[in-house]
Amino acid sequence: MRSGLEVLLDDRLDLLHGKRVALCCNHTAIDRQLHHAIDRLLAAGVNLVRLFGPEHGVRATAQDMEEVGETKDPVTGVPTVSLYGDDAASLHPSPETLVDVDVLLFDIQDIGTRFYTYQATLGFLMQVAGPLGVKVIVLDRPNPINGVSVEGNIVHEGFESFVGAFPIAIRHAMTVGELSTYFQRYCGVVCEVEVIACEGWRREQWFDQTDLPWVYPSPNMPTLETATVYPGMCLVEATQLSEGRGTTRPFNLFGAPHLDPQQLVKLAQDGATKAGLEGVAFRPAAFNPGFQKHTGASCTGLEVHLTDRNRLNATLLGMVVVEAAWRADPEQFAWRTEPYEFIDDVPAIDLLCGDTLYRECLENGGDLRDVLTAWEPDRQGFIERRATCLIYE
Repeated sequence: MRSGLEVLLDDRLDLLHGKRVALCCNHTAIDRQLHHAIDRLLAAGVNLVRLFGPEHGVRATAQDMEEVGETKDPVTGVPTVSLYGDDAASLHPSPETLVDVDVLLFDIQDIGTRFYTYQATLGFLMQVAGPLGVKVIVLDRPNPINGVSVEGNIVHEGFESFVGAFPIAIRHAMTVGELSTYFQRYCGVVCEVEVIACEGWRREQWFDQTDLPWVYPSPNMPTLETATVYPGMCLVEATQLSEGRGTTRPFNLFGAPHLDPQQLVKLAQDGATKAGLEGVAFRPAAFNPGFQKHTGASCTGLEVHLTDRNRLNATLLGMVVVEAAWRADPEQFAWRTEPYEFIDDVPAIDLLCGDTLYRECLENGGDLRDVLTAWEPDRQGFIERRATCLIYE
């Protein structure tokens, strides 16, 4: 395989000759020898005038929802603009940061989930670059959790946020290159874009079936297994439960000091059976988060173990385990009430889900299968639109 970065460096550097180039990237922008795109471009004589850093920063040293104030790359000294500051406006580049740019490169490893903010950053860059006449070149990389499995609904009007900036499915089964086309065709984004496709990737492949090196895409996304369960387990972020941040198993572990782990596992198993969830098993677990929710407290809950990733509906997994926690202790269960990605007037769970159906289902004692049924027209409509934007077989 060759990533889009490697194809550019080997075959398409003519696209950058005589151009003022900016690069939006993080630490995942590497070749197979683990050399970073910044170093490779500078060594090739590219006029790299500016870097743009997504959430977590160019070198991914910041935690989630932590302001990044970088102004230059600490390694190379290239001027840097943070696209994750202290308010919602900071998520969009100002036109002033692009007026002296001819070409904007985008090279970040996504993980195939709507909540994961890198693809939203690409869309926001395109929205600003387009009217300025700045060409965007996407250096594509595989969808690590395969490019076939589509799950969940789309974001409905009034529920847009950084974790749901565009109307795509929760698990979208697209690459960022394909998403750049989707943004243009179906989201009203007007921009000149060229996608440098990665070579040798087939849609059904998972990342560990390629020969590309895995680099954790963000501080709490350490493994491919984490990325596999994330489309559902991220829903725990919208509660007062710990999603395992501050442990070595974020998103596989979840819990709180008040939960009975044996009861929780039983409820999760029963919920999985009722909803038709396959591909995972649960075990009682205890952990002490080193940071974020319940820092230093002895939490009890469960650990999610993958048994068959190809049978797993990861979105349903998150719905099942949050419902289990709700049923285990309805007196102490609580949704997150703090602002979430700079929004404080819509519950975080609704922002993640893109509507109110899942939250209302739990609060009214409904059946999760009814939520999936209600979401199915959204999913099917997205699949039809998505099909017109696909690059890979």
